[in-house]
Amino acid sequence: MITATEFIDGGLAVGFDFYTGVPCSFLTPLINGVINDRRTSYVAAASEGEAIAIASGAWLAGRKTAVMFQNSGLGNAVNPLVSLNYPFRIPTLVICTWRAGPGLKDEPQHELMGEITPGLFDMIRVPRAPFPATTADIAPSLAAADAAMDTTGLPFGFIMQKGDVADQDLSDAAGPTAPGVGNVRRQLDGGQPPSRYATMERMLAALPDQAAIIATTGKCGRELFTIADRPQHLYQVGSMGCAAGMGLGAALCTERPVVVVDGDGALLMKLGTLATIGAYAPRNLIHLVLDNGTYDSTGGQPTVSGGVDFATAAVAAGYPLAISCDGLAGFEQALGQALAAPGPVLVHMRIAPGSLEKLGRPAIGPDQVARRFRDFLTGDAA
Repeated sequence: MITATEFIDGGLAVGFDFYTGVPCSFLTPLINGVINDRRTSYVAAASEGEAIAIASGAWLAGRKTAVMFQNSGLGNAVNPLVSLNYPFRIPTLVICTWRAGPGLKDEPQHELMGEITPGLFDMIRVPRAPFPATTADIAPSLAAADAAMDTTGLPFGFIMQKGDVADQDLSDAAGPTAPGVGNVRRQLDGGQPPSRYATMERMLAALPDQAAIIATTGKCGRELFTIADRPQHLYQVGSMGCAAGMGLGAALCTERPVVVVDGDGALLMKLGTLATIGAYAPRNLIHLVLDNGTYDSTGGQPTVSGGVDFATAAVAAGYPLAISCDGLAGFEQALGQALAAPGPVLVHMRIAPGSLEKLGRPAIGPDQVARRFRDFLTGDAA
């Protein structure tokens, strides 16, 4: 058994200072220790997949990250681990508890996952090791994990068992400051909504060059690449619903403006991220939702966004400002207001379904996109 402080000290020695995750009773001492320690940052995520996305954004902004959750949540994390971290080669230390582990009687819902946890790590190609349960194991275990991630650019997993970390009280129980009442603005023209392409052209004309842009998966990123390919663009592939979490992680770790270009279907997939963003309230985050009411990349099947007021939802979740618009003039005005106001600001833009014919794909690999984007955020670009 070790103490949370011993593990945190060992992590800091090799650079791990940003933690995010979802609680588990086995993790309670470590999460409490991270929250108590002023040398580390902790973001409480709404889901395990969201935590992976948040950590990925923080890594893009130059931090070494760790994600914590129980093995039942490993199922929620599989998608971003294989479709975000793997293609983009984004490392993070995954600390996963082993509910229903060897010799441990647990609740029925943990039985099957307890049996398959190690094999699931192997199946998704995340190297794993036992969580260091003695003081002497901490430094070599963390050094080995760090070296593996440096070599592969991929996550590494520690599987934690019950009692690996001694009890730790939470001395700082206060979470993020409760948001005040936000403001919803409507700047609606009522005419024919513009195309996604025209909307993003107007977006690029309005945003400053120092803004970092994370585009959600599908035709959004493909059209952004077609308009202009720049180091400050990240074209997400796969990991649907994770763009907002990545934007949050990045915005918390940089002074640059961070702009998330989301879709209605993608945001609906992880709507809880609105609450996480609202709670941690990065002032430099602009969240654009381009809403055409369809899953455009898969044939135009309808989403349920027609019955969703994203602007009101964002303000209810803690965004200080949200703006709805449906025309290019109103959209340009909304971007100006978003850039001038303290964030996070959500801009909900109604657009027309459809995209360019014979739309190409980014010609640069995801791992290259991630590293040049990281260089841009950290100021290391040549």
